[in-house]
Amino acid sequence: MTDTNKYLFNHTMVRVKDAQKSIKFYEDVFGMKLIRTDDFPEAKFTLYYLAFRPDNKPWTDREGVLELTQNYGTQDDDSYSVSNGNKDPKGYGHIAITVDNIESCCEQLEAKGVRFQKKLTDGRQKNIAFALDPDEYWVEIVQSDAYDDASKPSVSSPDSYHFHHTMIRIKDPKVSLKFYQEVLGMTLIRTKEFEAAKFTLYFLAYTDSRDNTHLWNREGVLELTWNWGTENEEGPVYHNGNDKPQGFGHICVSVDDLQAACKRLDGFDLVQWQKRPEEGRMKHIAFIRDPDNYWIELIAHEGTFFKAKHSL
Repeated sequence: MTDTNKYLFNHTMVRVKDAQKSIKFYEDVFGMKLIRTDDFPEAKFTLYYLAFRPDNKPWTDREGVLELTQNYGTQDDDSYSVSNGNKDPKGYGHIAITVDNIESCCEQLEAKGVRFQKKLTDGRQKNIAFALDPDEYWVEIVQSDAYDDASKPSVSSPDSYHFHHTMIRIKDPKVSLKFYQEVLGMTLIRTKEFEAAKFTLYFLAYTDSRDNTHLWNREGVLELTWNWGTENEEGPVYHNGNDKPQGFGHICVSVDDLQAACKRLDGFDLVQWQKRPEEGRMKHIAFIRDPDNYWIELIAHEGTFFKAKHSL
């Protein structure tokens, strides 16, 4: 048996050109920590996992992890670049980090020379900003609702930051919401509509024992963005990041029992298999595809994914 109440939105994977530059960015700029490294010399790639507030739990048993994938040699390849999902072809949008004082945080980022896609003063939404990482992936910055003007510190500190959500664009919200709620067992925790701009945001998460008092002060949230009318378009609308040009790779859900979870998924017509556990060399992972062809990795709790060559 498998229990979706025990599932976790464990990590989000993006490909990077130069992992050392990207790690330095997320550590020095936002205060994340490198918690694990896995090297696969036979396949010529390395995985780097970062998170806020490292603890003694197995890395599979938490939410809010960012996985950076670097293929060997790309840092020295002038022709190599990644697709950030916000330039054509579009699909993946961004990750979001919540902070304690957004004005102070953005001032600190500017002082460190961070480039912005959108500053607080730009556009209609004055309460969010978007920074650019070394590969021009967008990083949304939002102030946590755990703080108000009276309680927020005068100087922002990464000690209070959270890797809040990952955003992907979807074609048809009815189909995608059915998939993420019924197939993967997530809960819709908030919907936000922007009538003037003609798009709607849907926020989903695993909620069983987690704090839902402050939506913006938690981790493990998936944001689905629906631009009105795309459901009426013929064929695929968005790029999954794994077909060329590559960039975003997948989101990952860790489950209580991988074999049982996969058996359960076989009962849903919406599930498309990319890789079953018994296929390929890596027997402890599986991949399914959502209605927009985004990949979702499935791993088991308690570190049964694979043994690390380096554990930091």
